[in-house]
Amino acid sequence: MFIAILTAAFSAQAAEQKPAAKPDPAKGEMLYNMGDTARNVIACITCHGPAGNASLPENPKLSAQHGAYIHKQLVNFQTGERHNPIMEPIAKGMTEEDIRNVVAYLAKSSKPSPGAARNADTVELGRKIFRGGIAERSVPACAACHSANGAGIPAQFPRLAGQHQAYTEAQLLAFRSGARKNSEQMTQIVKRMSEEEIKAVADYVAGLK
Repeated sequence: MFIAILTAAFSAQAAEQKPAAKPDPAKGEMLYNMGDTARNVIACITCHGPAGNASLPENPKLSAQHGAYIHKQLVNFQTGERHNPIMEPIAKGMTEEDIRNVVAYLAKSSKPSPGAARNADTVELGRKIFRGGIAERSVPACAACHSANGAGIPAQFPRLAGQHQAYTEAQLLAFRSGARKNSEQMTQIVKRMSEEEIKAVADYVAGLK
């Protein structure tokens, strides 16, 4: 009896230690482009465009975004740490394997999607804040975490370069209002910025490459 229990315990431990399956970009591409209606997983391409190149300014570009960041956001939607009425049910219908496969597909197929700053009157203000922060209000330079060219740092901080102005602005405002809660660091920084400054930074990063 003791041996049987011990064997079962070892078997359970071995199962727990079994490495996760290697991400499959082909399966990720299928889910990204086709979705899975049985699980209420809408095709990602519907909102985020081919290979993550979203055309609608309200939807984020995923092209060239760091895989670890995309993974974190999907998990945050699953757990309720981040809220969005469209993304939450989709993320909750995805397995960990699904997420890793989609991330692998985007990493393999997407390329940086260029954007452009639109407001010449505020682009200099955006540049100053992004590169130097606002010292008198203890707002650090965005470049300190997101790098001087907006490429971000893999597994730590997201890529901002080329992102839609409207999306970046909306997320910064959501951090400031407390509607988005999955980065205490960003919440505290943006609380010290005005709407004009937020808009200027969002416009500036859209033009980074």
